[in-house]
Amino acid sequence: MENSLVKQLSVFLENREGRLEEVLDILAKHQVNIVALSLADTEDYGMLRMIVSDPETGKKALKEAGITSMLTEVVALRVPHATGSLAKAIHRLVDNQINIEYMYAFANGGDAAAVMKSDHPQKAVSVLQEGGFTVYQAGEAYKANQ
Repeated sequence: MENSLVKQLSVFLENREGRLEEVLDILAKHQVNIVALSLADTEDYGMLRMIVSDPETGKKALKEAGITSMLTEVVALRVPHATGSLAKAIHRLVDNQINIEYMYAFANGGDAAAVMKSDHPQKAVSVLQEGGFTVYQAGEAYKANQ
């Protein structure tokens, strides 16, 4: 069975000019395509979270450049462009005592995709699939916008 969890590449960024550009240049140089990203910041640092074409290569390239990153397993849910689609999925998770720690989304042709970090990611996949929702397989998510 293919893995239903997606590896997300996360990078802590100092909140200073040029830091994001540096990370993006490193990934581009190593042919790592960014499928989706989220950037949140505080006064001192930012957290860049990305779904990329090759998470292992991305992590290795960043490490070689002295940039700390980590891989986290997340769920990538297909969300139809219909009112209430995401709400139905979230209700199913809440009804099964699954907490969402953070989430971001991106458009993907006819559908959207919601990337979520859960306290129980494999259980979240099972609960969603049992409820009739479609979850990206790991390989699909990395190619979602191609």
